[in-house]
Formats: sequence, structure tokens, C-alpha cells
Amino acid sequence: MLTHPTLDDTAVTALVADATTAPSMHNAQPWQFTYSRARRTLTLGADLSRAMPLADPTTRGLHLGCGAALLSLRAAAAHAGLRTATTLLPDPRSPALLAEVRLDVPHEPLDAALSGLYRVLRDRHTSRYPFAERRIPDGVRAALAEAADREGARLAFLTTPHREAVLDLIVHAEGYDRMDDGREAEQRAWTRDTRVTAPTDGVPDYAFGPAERGGAAPLRDFAGRRTVPGRAHAAFEKRPQLASLSTTGDGPADWLRAGQALQRVLLLATREGLASSFATQPLEWPDLRWLLRDPRTGTGYVQMVLRLGYGPQGPHTPRRPVAEVLTITP
Repeated sequence: MLTHPTLDDTAVTALVADATTAPSMHNAQPWQFTYSRARRTLTLGADLSRAMPLADPTTRGLHLGCGAALLSLRAAAAHAGLRTATTLLPDPRSPALLAEVRLDVPHEPLDAALSGLYRVLRDRHTSRYPFAERRIPDGVRAALAEAADREGARLAFLTTPHREAVLDLIVHAEGYDRMDDGREAEQRAWTRDTRVTAPTDGVPDYAFGPAERGGAAPLRDFAGRRTVPGRAHAAFEKRPQLASLSTTGDGPADWLRAGQALQRVLLLATREGLASSFATQPLEWPDLRWLLRDPRTGTGYVQMVLRLGYGPQGPHTPRRPVAEVLTITP
């Protein structure tokens, strides 16, 4: 006999709170949720006021963040015993309506593997700190690839010489960003000085991590052109373990699938004791993005470059109050 978990406003609010733990570009949290009591359905919409016209003109990155929140919502629902049915882009006339999730659908299968990732939902943080040189075991790498595959994406760890080429692209893109006044200003608008404000979004200064000692780190430096008083310096790993996440297509539905795959990979990595960060700079320059594909084996479209390894998980970054991102209707 099927059981029906309680699905009142408090339970829905808790589901959305879990969903918003997902990562998003510059921690902009560009999502809006609406719950219909009558339909027992949560809709996920894009908050385009939080888009980044220069770094993300197509809103590809925005869709990835919303896809990650969608996966977190599904994990929370599975943990609560709710069987869900998800529809991407349910209304072609409303492109900002990204997904509908029907809750407590009796005959849908319950994703036990996804439910098992729930316990690390709030432990996953972006880590902009050095990782150890310890290699991720092949079994863990294979499990991460399988997690991406379950959401319709492909995860591949980079090998030399392609890894070295991608590292060069990251360095070049970081340099291009710093030379571009508009992009520098756009990024700075999403950083937060915690000495003067208690942020609910953006990247706070305490989460910048240390500056690379004598070189360029394989991740974005949110300090940009600025010098942060008292900021530590550190040597990052010499052979960072990078993985590319790709999809066969490159439209909004593919971006949402990639975001779900990304979060599923990140949660599994967290459960396996790995830390993670992103290297998105080359993805934001069309000419460089194409070069991220492995010339020998690469197919499809690269949606994310991940840095994974053993190291500190990174500090918690702020989240907007659920009341700002959830509307409940009769």
C-alpha cells in the first residue's frame, strides 16, 4: 500500500529551502518557485533580473544554476518519500518557466540513489582552496561519470595534454575578464564585503580563498583587480584534477539537464569526501569554449569544467530567505 507523506505549506517551504542550497553563477540564485496547492505542483522559473548580460548573454549559466536547484529539489522530495514527475520547459510560450515538478505522484518510481545524496546537500560548498595531489580513484571517477549519465550528460576527466591546454585557456580567460572593464564591474557587483554588509547572495570576501602564490590558480579569482587586505597566499596543486561536463545539444533543455547532472555529480563527490570548484571563465568566451573539447574524444558541448580533489570543503555562502523565492497559491 502506497503511503502519502504530509505535503503542507511547511513541507513545501522545507523542500524549496533545500533546493536553494544549489550552486549558481556568482551565487546569484536566479530562481523563483511557485507552489500550487490544488495541483500539488512546484514550478521553477528564471529570475532574469539576476542574469549577467556580459558573462552570460545567452543565460546558459543561469539555466545551469536553476537545473542544479531542480536536482536538489528532487533529492529533497525523494528523501521525504515523495514520488515526483518533472517536466522541463512545460510552456514554449513562456521560456522563463523552466520546469514543473508534480509532487507525490503515486505510480512514479522513487529514486533511492538520489534520496541517498540528500544527507550531504548542505555539506556541499564551493572550495577555492588548494587540494592535495592525491589522485581520485578510478572507481570514484566512474561513479561520478555514471551520476552525470543518469541526468543525460557526460562527465570526462581531462588527461594530458588536453588538461594542460584547458588550464592555459582558464588562465587566458581570467586575463581577458580582468582587462574587460564591463565584465570586471559585473563580477564585482556580485561580490560582497562582509565588513559592511550581511549578504544573502553573491560571493562574500571570506569565500574568495587564498591567492595563488606566484602563478594562476585553476579557478576564478573573485577579487578581480582588487587587493583584499589580509588575504592569504598559497600554492595550489601542480596537477589539478579537472573534468568536463558536456551534453549532446546546446539549448535551454540541455542546459537544465547539465545543471541537474552537475549537482548530482557534486553531491556524490561530497559524499565520497571530495571538494569541488568551478572554472567557468573559458565557457564565457565563445571562441575559448569551443577549444575546451578534447580534440581526440570530445563530442557535444562543454557546459562546465569542474575541479575536484581532496581538500577543505570551503565555507558556507549565504542564501536568500525562502520567502523571497517561493510563492504559494491556492
